[in-house]
Amino acid sequence: MASVKDLIRKFQNGGLSDDEFVASFDMALAHERTTPSQLARVIIEENTRFPFPPAVYAEVMRRIERSGTTQFDPAGESTRMEGPVTGSLYATSPAVGTVPPASRPKGVGDTLNGRFVLEECLGVGGMGTVYKALDLRKLEASDRKPYIAIKVLNLQFSGHPKSLIALQREARKAQTLAHRNIVTVYDFDRDGPVVFLTMEYLSGKPLSQVLKAPGFNGMPMTRVMPIVAGMGHALAYAHERGFVHCDFKPANVFLTDSNEVKVIDFGIARGFLPPADESDKTVFDPGSLGGMTPAYASPEMFEHREPDPRDDIYALACVTYELLTGRHPYERMSANQARAAGLKPVQPKELARTQWKTLREALSLDRETRTPTVERFLAGMSTGSAASARRRPALLAGAAVAAVVGVSAVGYYAWRTSRTAPTPPVVAQADSAPATPSTPPASTASEAPAAPPVAARPQAEVFSMPAVLRVVAAVPCSLLVANSPENGRVRVRGYLAESVGVSGLREQLNALPGVKTLDVDTQPLSADKCDIARLIAPYWSGRREGAAASSLRTRGNRTQLTEGAPLVLELRTPAQDSYVYVDYFAADGNVAHLVPSTRVQAHQAPASYSATIGDGGEWVISRPFGTELVVLLTTPAPLFDGRRSDVESWQDYLKAVEKPLGQMAHKYGQDRISADLVEISTRAK
Repeated sequence: MASVKDLIRKFQNGGLSDDEFVASFDMALAHERTTPSQLARVIIEENTRFPFPPAVYAEVMRRIERSGTTQFDPAGESTRMEGPVTGSLYATSPAVGTVPPASRPKGVGDTLNGRFVLEECLGVGGMGTVYKALDLRKLEASDRKPYIAIKVLNLQFSGHPKSLIALQREARKAQTLAHRNIVTVYDFDRDGPVVFLTMEYLSGKPLSQVLKAPGFNGMPMTRVMPIVAGMGHALAYAHERGFVHCDFKPANVFLTDSNEVKVIDFGIARGFLPPADESDKTVFDPGSLGGMTPAYASPEMFEHREPDPRDDIYALACVTYELLTGRHPYERMSANQARAAGLKPVQPKELARTQWKTLREALSLDRETRTPTVERFLAGMSTGSAASARRRPALLAGAAVAAVVGVSAVGYYAWRTSRTAPTPPVVAQADSAPATPSTPPASTASEAPAAPPVAARPQAEVFSMPAVLRVVAAVPCSLLVANSPENGRVRVRGYLAESVGVSGLREQLNALPGVKTLDVDTQPLSADKCDIARLIAPYWSGRREGAAASSLRTRGNRTQLTEGAPLVLELRTPAQDSYVYVDYFAADGNVAHLVPSTRVQAHQAPASYSATIGDGGEWVISRPFGTELVVLLTTPAPLFDGRRSDVESWQDYLKAVEKPLGQMAHKYGQDRISADLVEISTRAK
């Protein structure tokens, strides 16, 4: 083994080019007396310490695997996998006196399951090699995006007796973690002995490539924070669902060509909460396969303690420090080595006091004093950087970014009560009774005729906007907002109960003193929609101003839709990160959940985010027809533990959402929840 190790050291020190190393490796391989699986373990360990160029690593691993098909291993193809504590052995050995079965490893140019053509090696991780692959089924169907990424389990893990379970668990976890900053995983499968995972193909580069670029000495805070926010949101989302990544590092962060941040490789992610599904208990622990990266692993991971979100926070802080300075905070020492050496990270010049305090706490070598949540880390790092945080790239799955257009359109309501409308002086006395004038003394001949008593004059009616608001608020089954652009003129907008009607509302308002003109522009709301209106009334954007409001409307402000027409919606979220829910209340008493749903799984959005959904023809108008509602609801946290079925009855959904919505309003405040709706009429062609 010494010859191979010496060769690796020479290559890592710059003594050999890529081609020279591969050629020399072939000669060293021919003289090795160790098994291919043991040799593969050496390469994997060295790659963990000092990563090889992806193409070189892939080629070396292929040559090791190829040698395994011709060399006889008298000891059997045993693969040692150290568990977190016991160091137990998992061995797969052929029957005595037999040669291990030979099978040519898959690589660039090969096809998996007659469908996926491996075209390019994209990189190598702790569990396998990732390839760009052409999906022949998509190509046959003229799909505009026929490429996917395929992660093929490498030699070390394919020798593990539970490797298929490992990959199945990774696929299941990744599918659970449906988030705009986490790579989308489709499925797992096998082709003979080859086990693989299919996922979305990303065009761009890993963050590790950015950090290792010649001359990289850090980025300004305005460029760092969008990347940190993307990484942080991905980890926070996983933590909310009980998963710790356990191997977070720059190589597992991908920067796409469209400026998105994607966290990849949840392969050894481990749960820190009890599983909700008993079928997942103690079946397979991916942590038993090992696979941490020393420079980014917390001290507690070296001590084999139970996983904790603070392990990921330590790694996130290390990556953040590298982005800011171009250096690792502990000079790439492992955390336990840094602690033993008493190392302290140096404050980056660009950080303000609060930001440095936040980063220093997240870099703590003691879990008990480390930042407890990603949210707190992001909040502290964003101090003084709110503008840059708002500019971070994000993409709501299934949605394309759309410009926010004008609001003066039929079917869209986002009116605001005026705070600065001029108030006539008399209004200040409106709530107090006018003084009763005293009777003047009798006039004398020498006195000028007395003016008529004030009481004898006609009393001017005093306009009171609070009185108008009280009337509007008392209208049942309605969502209304009123303002007064000038004294005595009243404007009312929104959704009005059919049982009251415009004439009934006018009658009530005209009865108020001082009301001169009425401008009422409302849409009727039928009695069956009262429960919906009642649910969202406290959060309705029509009663809010500026950035606190969300908005929803149909494309082109179309409120009359015919059978077969696509339902295309344009939305905007309020000025804080939100979970987005878009629900279609159909005429048949059922509600279809558009976001999140089977078609649009991710539903997190950043502050003040504008998007279009349905422009790909996901939803079309069909029977039954009538007057229907689409409701947008944004919340600071998920309303439900999991995704609900795509279609259910109104009653079931409204009953299910009422309690968590009320609890959320109590915990975070009503202003952190926002709602809007659009009413449409549907009919047959």
